[in-house]
Amino acid sequence: MSWNDSGGHQGGPWGTGPVPPQPPDIEKIIELLREKMSGKMSGGRFWPYFGALAFVLWMATGVYLVAPDEKGVVTRFGRYVETTDSGPHFHLPYPIETVYTPKATQVQRVEIGYRTRGRATVSVAEESLMLTGDENIIDINMSVQYRIEENGAANYLFNLRNPSSDPHMLVRAVSEASIRQVIGRNSIDTALTTGKEKIQADTKQTMQAILDTYRSGLRVINVQLQQVAPPEEVIHAFKDVASAREDRERAINEAQGYANDILPKAKGEAAKQVQEAEAYKTARLTKAEGEVHRFLSLLTEYNKAKEVTRTRLYLETMEKILPDMNKLIVQPGGSQGVLPYLPLHGTSKSQPTAEKGAAQ
Repeated sequence: MSWNDSGGHQGGPWGTGPVPPQPPDIEKIIELLREKMSGKMSGGRFWPYFGALAFVLWMATGVYLVAPDEKGVVTRFGRYVETTDSGPHFHLPYPIETVYTPKATQVQRVEIGYRTRGRATVSVAEESLMLTGDENIIDINMSVQYRIEENGAANYLFNLRNPSSDPHMLVRAVSEASIRQVIGRNSIDTALTTGKEKIQADTKQTMQAILDTYRSGLRVINVQLQQVAPPEEVIHAFKDVASAREDRERAINEAQGYANDILPKAKGEAAKQVQEAEAYKTARLTKAEGEVHRFLSLLTEYNKAKEVTRTRLYLETMEKILPDMNKLIVQPGGSQGVLPYLPLHGTSKSQPTAEKGAAQ
């Protein structure tokens, strides 16, 4: 038995309920519209409305949205008109104007000398092997990062051949040509040791100059040498050479360190000795000059009173010669008879010494 009975009620295994609204009959609606359209077309009143609706829909197709990482490039009948930034915009609908939205801020990466396949790396010998300036073969793997310039979206689209199908083709060719040119100006020792940074900078500069010449609209962001090594056939010999070079550098560094340690000390000691000699020289000269002045002054006084000066000099000399001894002076003739001597100076550990003789 059907769930819909003749009474207009809907039934089911759980009883009957209110009748829901029936969906419209599509065939009847289409037939009604067909009759009205045929009537209006016969009177000529439908075409203006239809044309207006078609024009509105056609103009609506001119609304387009540029994503934050894109640039909108508008062409009119194939000729470039303008470049728009991210956000909603409007252009004259196709076929008058067309909009292209390349990924302008997305950083692309191209590999030279190798290809990354998942976690594995596959070498490409025809790209990696190149000749150095001293006619040696070297194996180089390099990666290049680039993107479309700020105002270069139009040049990228219209000056490159099929940029959407193979965007890396031009950059790979320019990268390989540039690195070969730079390596050809350097020796293998420079490329393997201290010249990597300069090689990267020179390669980036050469690449950008070539891309600007082509008006490609591309900007090189970074050039990174992933691997710089001699060919596999001679790698062991190069390792021995590199080891010897490292030993030489270490010996030079140790010698330089020893020189840096001993030279300042030697220079300081030499300066100290020079200063001491200068001080000794100055002291000796000053003392000699003082002795000369003292002698000349003494000579002047001696010429004035020779006997008195002679006696004073004698006494002063005795004072210097016998500083710790007691002295007794006896007048001439005092030695005849009993010598009157009374030690009034007190008891001394050493006995006084009597000096006999007349003072000259």
